[in-house]
This record gives sequence, structure tokens and C-alpha cells, in this order.
Amino acid sequence: MITIDTKLFSALREFAKSNHPKEIVVLLRGRKNGSDTLITDYLIPPFSVGGRNFTSFPSNILPIDFTIVGTAHSHPTGILKPSIRDFHNFYGRIMVIIGPPYNNSKVAAYNKNGDKLPVGFSTLQR
Repeated sequence: MITIDTKLFSALREFAKSNHPKEIVVLLRGRKNGSDTLITDYLIPPFSVGGRNFTSFPSNILPIDFTIVGTAHSHPTGILKPSIRDFHNFYGRIMVIIGPPYNNSKVAAYNKNGDKLPVGFSTLQR
């Protein structure tokens, strides 16, 4: 199960909406607990670029950060399935994809094998 902080997802949705129809990409920070992953924060990768139907960042310049559990990116087409290119650029343990209208029902998560993972939302106590 992938659990995303509600406030974090709200910020991520707004970021994707404001860049629509271009794709966005972020690095997801969180912690793993058994088979569950809690997403608590996101970072915009340095030198990331996004356009219609693509987004990328140079992973070779990222510092070592063991709190990064994966990535999230938008698919402005609304198709929540990862592409072959998405798998070739997989970073971390999970990939989250969001699509228009960028709400809680238009989100999907996958592992490196392409298995779809359940996604939930929770308000974190800070």
C-alpha cells in the first residue's frame, strides 16, 4: 500500500495543473514499513524538464538520499498506465502517476515490475 499525505498530494495536484498540458516530475520522499510506503514530501529534481508527452531529469547528479522512495509524474492525457519510457527511467522503488482532473481518483502507483499498487491518502500528524 502506498499512502500519500493529503496536503502533499494537494500541492502535487496544483503543480501538475499549473503545468498542464506539459508533464511534471518530482522525487518522492518517505519511508517504507514492510510492504507499505508512506509518502511525506516531494522534491523537484535539479535540471528537470517537461513537455508534451515527456519529462526527465539527470539522475546521475542527484545526491545520495535514502529518504527518496520513488518518483511521481503527470500524464496529461489521463492515461495512468506507465509507458516503456517510464520504466526505462524508473528511479527508486515506486512510480506514482497522476492525470487530469488531478484529483484523488486519478492516481496510480507501480513498482519496478509494473505491478499496480493500492494508493491511499492520510493526514499526517506533524
